Amino acid sequence: MIATTAPARPHTRASLAAQLHDLGVRPGGTVLVHASLRPLGFLCGGPEAVLLALRDVLGPAGTVVVPTHTPENSDPAEWNNPPVPADWWPVIRDELPGFDPAVTPSRFMGAFAELVRTWPGALRSDHPHVSFAALGPAAARIVAGHERADMLGEGSPLARLHDLDADVLLLGVDHGSNTSLHLAEYRQPAPPRQRCGGAVLTADGGREWVWWDDVRLDDEGFTRLGADLEATGAVRLGPVGDGTGRLMRQRAAVDFAVEWLARHRRTEEA
Repeated sequence: MIATTAPARPHTRASLAAQLHDLGVRPGGTVLVHASLRPLGFLCGGPEAVLLALRDVLGPAGTVVVPTHTPENSDPAEWNNPPVPADWWPVIRDELPGFDPAVTPSRFMGAFAELVRTWPGALRSDHPHVSFAALGPAAARIVAGHERADMLGEGSPLARLHDLDADVLLLGVDHGSNTSLHLAEYRQPAPPRQRCGGAVLTADGGREWVWWDDVRLDDEGFTRLGADLEATGAVRLGPVGDGTGRLMRQRAAVDFAVEWLARHRRTEEA
């Protein structure tokens, strides 16, 4: 039997708040959080302890934002993990429940994001595929008007976060999970596009399947992009629980990514 070493003590709301403060979380700021809690070790209170600690540091003027994406509400013809038979596609398009920002769960974004989504007072954007939830004074401004056919572009909460000079906090994950980098894809000249679909609610309380044209999202290379960003000193790294926290200004990350993608993707496609 392999012995394991337990941490010196459980990570608590207070100890996590101290680490987040030391990392540089700004009181009164707005922060977009991507979190995988398992690497953080034993958390006394689980995701709730992390959220309370973060709000303690941000204070009442601060706003927490999380991705509450619903990738299962998408065109089944594009599914590959796992794929489904082609004769299922019409059934799924006809029967998948319409996205409801008030109740549709976000099953794939982690326990922390789902906690924020369900926290009293949280608001959520109305996008069937890539919604965001926000908690705090800036929430309404961030989630309002999320354009269906500009899902992570200028009509999305990511652009509103850029306007607000928000921070991005990665907890237990690297830049492969840094959704803000997709905003840089929209800022490339003539990015590749694709047809997207999803189930939405209708005004009369029913549901329908809708299609829209959007940028083809591609996170290939984001981990390498993030490493190059960190080499500039734009990312602060520090311990959070047993794991690593990465904190950066979203503007700095997106602006760097615009130039990085312009260089590297053009080179790779040439």
